[in-house]
Amino acid sequence: MFSTVFSLALLPLLAVANPQYGYGYGPAPGPSSSGSSAAAAPSAPPSTSGQINIQVGAGGNFVFSPANVTASNGTLVTFFFPNGGVPHSVTQGDFSNPCQPIAAQNGQNGFDSGLQQNTQFTLNITNDQIPIYFFCKEPTHCGLGMVGSINAPSTGNTFDAWMAAALKVGSNEQTLQDNGPVTGGIGAVATAPPSASGSASSGSSGSGSSGSSGSNGAMGLAASGAVTAFVALGAAMLFA
Repeated sequence: MFSTVFSLALLPLLAVANPQYGYGYGPAPGPSSSGSSAAAAPSAPPSTSGQINIQVGAGGNFVFSPANVTASNGTLVTFFFPNGGVPHSVTQGDFSNPCQPIAAQNGQNGFDSGLQQNTQFTLNITNDQIPIYFFCKEPTHCGLGMVGSINAPSTGNTFDAWMAAALKVGSNEQTLQDNGPVTGGIGAVATAPPSASGSASSGSSGSGSSGSSGSNGAMGLAASGAVTAFVALGAAMLFA
């Protein structure tokens, strides 16, 4: 009789010490989100006055979003590259020769981010009176229409005409060698190569997860100690 009562009294403490049996306090541990946060693509935030943000490969498609923008002198245009396994570039192009890097003018070369993933690349607009055309030089991407423009005119060499010219190249697009980032530019200047995009959420997620794990561990140790003491007390009563 006494042993049955003793066993029933012991069950709650066993449940506390072993929450995996379904009686633990607090929520059951779920899968860590730190892995998905670390792998997430850097998402372009909304543009603000003096700062235009463009998502590269938006939605996993071969596009820039937005693909055609207007920016005055001094405006910063930042391109956010995804971390989706397929690299992209922002390479300055020539309207008359689509899917090819622009030739140097007066000793100044065009900008080129180089093929990138999980980075940011920023241009500073220096001459808003001329159109700036760019494309992705990853093989086949430009021929599929992955192009964009800054300050393109509304007639003549428009963004739509630039897109149509790239699509006309299609599968005949020439494969370009990637030699890494090229700073400088014509009409817009890249003053630095692309910078890595970090994820603050992954760090905070990790620390939060560690704190929760430590708290659960302390509860388990405390409950285990209580079970041990209770068992000792029961044994002493049985043999008293």
